[in-house]
Amino acid sequence: MSDTISGVDVREGEDREQLAAALEQANIPTLVLVLAHLTGDDTWLQEPYVPQRGPVLDDNDSGQLPEAVQEVIRAAALNAILASEADNTSAAQPLSPEKVTRMLGAALVEEIPEEYGELLAEELGEAPRDIDVPASIRPGFGVTIIGAGISGIGLAIKLKAAGVPFTILEKNNAIGGTWWENTYPGCGVDTPSHLYSFSFAPNAEWSRFFAKRPEVHDYLDRLVQEYDLLDHIRFGVEVVRATYDAERSKWVVETKETDGVVDALEAPVLVSAVGMVNRPSIPNVEGAETFAGPVMHTAAWDSSAEISGKTVAVIGTGASAMQLVPTIAGDAEKVMVFQRSKQWAVPHPNYHRNVPDGVRYLMRRVPLYTRWYRLRAFWNFSDRLHSSLRIDPEWTQTDRSINTQNERHRQFLTRYIKDQLGERTDLLDACLPDYPPYGKRPLLDNKWFQTVKRDDVELITEGISQINENGVVGESGDQHDADVIVWATGFKALQFLWPMEIRGLSGKTLAEQWGYHDARAYLGVTVPDFPNFFILNGPNTNAGHGGSAFLACEFQIRYVMQAVALLATGEADSVEVREDVFTKYNEELDAELELCIWSHPGMTNWYRNEAGRVVVSSPWTYLDYWGRLHDLDRTEYVEVPSGA
Repeated sequence: MSDTISGVDVREGEDREQLAAALEQANIPTLVLVLAHLTGDDTWLQEPYVPQRGPVLDDNDSGQLPEAVQEVIRAAALNAILASEADNTSAAQPLSPEKVTRMLGAALVEEIPEEYGELLAEELGEAPRDIDVPASIRPGFGVTIIGAGISGIGLAIKLKAAGVPFTILEKNNAIGGTWWENTYPGCGVDTPSHLYSFSFAPNAEWSRFFAKRPEVHDYLDRLVQEYDLLDHIRFGVEVVRATYDAERSKWVVETKETDGVVDALEAPVLVSAVGMVNRPSIPNVEGAETFAGPVMHTAAWDSSAEISGKTVAVIGTGASAMQLVPTIAGDAEKVMVFQRSKQWAVPHPNYHRNVPDGVRYLMRRVPLYTRWYRLRAFWNFSDRLHSSLRIDPEWTQTDRSINTQNERHRQFLTRYIKDQLGERTDLLDACLPDYPPYGKRPLLDNKWFQTVKRDDVELITEGISQINENGVVGESGDQHDADVIVWATGFKALQFLWPMEIRGLSGKTLAEQWGYHDARAYLGVTVPDFPNFFILNGPNTNAGHGGSAFLACEFQIRYVMQAVALLATGEADSVEVREDVFTKYNEELDAELELCIWSHPGMTNWYRNEAGRVVVSSPWTYLDYWGRLHDLDRTEYVEVPSGA
């Protein structure tokens, strides 16, 4: 299996000149890391070659180094890469976790705690993350996976590599999950593209630093093709219910196909990989069914609906609206945005930037460059931001921020919004949030504030009382005529695994055990009374401080694979997390969440239920969560011995 998903063999016939030209566009801090790695010479991480700190959020492509020094680095990298190719080696001796940490810190001009070493080494591919499953898998053993999105594909790759039989049930007619379903104009990632990939299959093909939906789906599709997963996937099959049969230690899964055919299949292990954003949330607004024109949710975009030259009412101002509205403004005759909540939006210099052709070529040819670039993104966009989301109990300005760092961010973002609005001071009250930054999902600015200044865009801040044949009626009674209505209102994220009925040992369903909008799981992965059942992207696993959905997903997959290894060999027929372990963990979790910004009373967010408990977000750093999931502790589980 290749180191990088590219679909192209770039090793043959490449010449020195083409590589040299590509290196002219390379990111110097990343190139220094590649050079030090290939040669084993730490001189490249010292003066005069060590990069200097660049602007905040900037990729720091030059490393702030003089051009003459950059040329020395490029020339040395050219020779080192060609030498490694001639020797048919991708790097020098493997790096220790300590060495990875020191190298990354030098390139980022930042002190990285030593305890991150093993995690960083895994993300770089210098330390193993796979679980060994003995070849002696017991007859009849297998795994049923619900969902062929990111997490389902990731688990399937690891199961196939381990020789474990599995079947994926996918309700859609194609892979990709949310990246298949969401096709609205402007749909894309809001984390750096190169971090939006599995560590074991980094993607060298991104054309943008923040990719749009088609490229994300293409990446997932290439994974399915390259790892030969298609024969394991049943498309157009929706899980209706799953019931655990204790006598046989098997899950019986009842399904319904798109043509109405009802079926059932059995397997000892059941894994939900349905994610959090797969069921659209549409508010119950009086008269919505009477509207004469097209009505659609962003997650169910109707490409046949005419937008050009039409008046479009967009209801909601979250992440999908942030991407949609600036994209259709100018094409539509008019866009009316109905805003319930103001949003902080963070500017990122790479958001609208294309990846230079030379860099894409370099990533395809030198997988080590892709891996180090991804690792830089991992650190810059994850745990280094975590402290800004922790509530300082001694902080006094609690209405607008939660700690010193958060206050600095508030001041910076306030200046940014004012600068973007310029002379349109009349929009300040409608655009400047009155709650701490990051209390809601952090958004990346897609020229939102420039868009709402347009003459053909209207920002409406009053609530909606009803919808009629002609459009939307505000609480004031004002009629807003529209040709098209778009719900940009998010997902039923609090209704985990809805509408499936999952029934455990006691006969109770998960929904009955959890109660309304109050899902809980041990480590976000498993629940008492549901043996051999595991959840990927379960409750309290969304890292609200940044990073990528792929990161925690990989941690969870390794944990599940340890349980699979135990069950596949017949050491146990079933494993069920102990009630006391589950309870203690969730008490600790809730206590930590009380110290996080999502518990702040100054705003509502989709992370929190009606009782105020945070159900979606995780309070842990990636390092914390990685450590908790690293090793499955069998003493925390009730095991039923094989044949008992």
